[in-house]
Amino acid sequence: QVQLVESGGGLVQPGGSLRLSCAASGFTLDDYAIAWFRQAPGKEREGVSCMSSSDGSPYYGASAKGRFTISRDNAKNTVYLQMNSLKPEDTAVYYCAATPSSCTPDAYDYWGQGTQVTVSS
Repeated sequence: QVQLVESGGGLVQPGGSLRLSCAASGFTLDDYAIAWFRQAPGKEREGVSCMSSSDGSPYYGASAKGRFTISRDNAKNTVYLQMNSLKPEDTAVYYCAATPSSCTPDAYDYWGQGTQVTVSS
């Protein structure tokens, strides 16, 4: 059974850090492009970051550049999103998604259930 499971969300103060994990089962992550999306209440889903399968090149949305880092551990079949210098506007449910093709804006075959990130003092 193909499954993506996110973890690592929680409550953090502004300026703090969190590391989200996306663990895959039922398929091999290194054959897929893996992306992180987020959705805040009342807002559209936003692409945060993506790592291609071919060369591991990372891509970042404007809100993530300079603060977030995507990485992959093929041995653990897991992708991470390290988030630093968090801001209240980063509050959202974060989802990981996978596609066998290259990073795309939204055409992903598999999605996780999401993990809540709340940035508040």
